Amino acid sequence: MLFARLTRRAIGSWRTLLSLRPRDVAYFWRDHRRSIGYWSLQTVNFACFFHLFGEHVATLSFVEGPSMMPTMSMNGELTLELKRINPAELKRGDLVTYISPLDPTRRVCKRVTGLPGDIICVDPTGQYAPSTEHVVIPRNHLWVTGDNLPYSRDSRMYGPIPFGLVKGKLYARVLPWKDRGVFRNTLEYID
Repeated sequence: MLFARLTRRAIGSWRTLLSLRPRDVAYFWRDHRRSIGYWSLQTVNFACFFHLFGEHVATLSFVEGPSMMPTMSMNGELTLELKRINPAELKRGDLVTYISPLDPTRRVCKRVTGLPGDIICVDPTGQYAPSTEHVVIPRNHLWVTGDNLPYSRDSRMYGPIPFGLVKGKLYARVLPWKDRGVFRNTLEYID
């Protein structure tokens, strides 16, 4: 009995739908055009807001690779990246994202280990340069290195990076959920 009633209702709905005339469609459009236009405009506004927020304020970034182990896992993590940064306020130990000088299509995450005016040992491991070679960081440049030196391509290979390449600062780990939290500055600076 219930099945028969539902079937009759469905058939009636289809007959109503198929019996619509162009005049009925025109009346529908006339009655609802303001609300459709309003919601279309609201959708465009929200899309523009989220785009501008992600480009200029903050965004979620996926970071993966062996160069930042043990701070970040090799399998990848979702992080909150602040885009609105002042390069003059960066400190030694901050995690920054920047455009790779070797491949401009890639964004790289490394730790700031030298600020303008610092004297840096180019490669303490001796892998890329003699461990006695030192360099003075020029004005408006940073020296960045990965936490896992043997697996990191960083300033030891391409030298100091200009402030103009820096695109953001990592603020917090979002996923995996059990490891979530704000990144702490663990670098010990020896004067």
